[in-house]
Amino acid sequence: MTTRLLQKHLFKGTQEFEIVDDHVEIRIKAPLKKEETLTVMLTVLNPEPMIRRSSLEFNSRVNGEALISLFMENPNAEAFNAFVSTLKQRATDEYNAFAGLKPSGQSDGGAFAANVHEEPPEFNDSDGPEISELMSNVHIERLDEATGMLEQYLDSGDIKEFLDALQGLRAEPQSEARMQQLISAFHNLGPTQGAVLTYAPYISILLADDPFKR
Repeated sequence: MTTRLLQKHLFKGTQEFEIVDDHVEIRIKAPLKKEETLTVMLTVLNPEPMIRRSSLEFNSRVNGEALISLFMENPNAEAFNAFVSTLKQRATDEYNAFAGLKPSGQSDGGAFAANVHEEPPEFNDSDGPEISELMSNVHIERLDEATGMLEQYLDSGDIKEFLDALQGLRAEPQSEARMQQLISAFHNLGPTQGAVLTYAPYISILLADDPFKR
């Protein structure tokens, strides 16, 4: 099982990825820039990557934002495919464990070639689940955990509307109106959605099945 990948690019510099427990640690050093360190929770990742030009991207389960971008077949095809296969499997298993689902089957190690061209799930405006179907995902303890993580790692002023919506849902966990407010507040986060999902992966459990049509 390959849990670490070091990539070097003549013009873009170096980037290192390491799967550690429930997250991926990323270190990027571009020419003439300081080293950047990022952390991406495995529960947030869509396990089916997408090819974009010369990169392979793992996107957010909820908003489709690219969270991990790998140089294709770098440093070589064997090491690259082994890491991708492990990352896909770990992302699937962590999400299933977090959501209380049964563990997925073991990766066959060659799934990358067959699956990399698959599109991520698309939300259908006509047959997506109603808000009532999302209410079973609401758990007070996890709402508290998500709120605490967001307040610790993000500027509360930047996500005040979303934090208020979380508190509203916590106060009325069976209220579909509160869930609607949370969905609307999440939409209004814009580019900050990725950071929210990274530090509070439970939000992906709440909203992953939402058709984002409202």
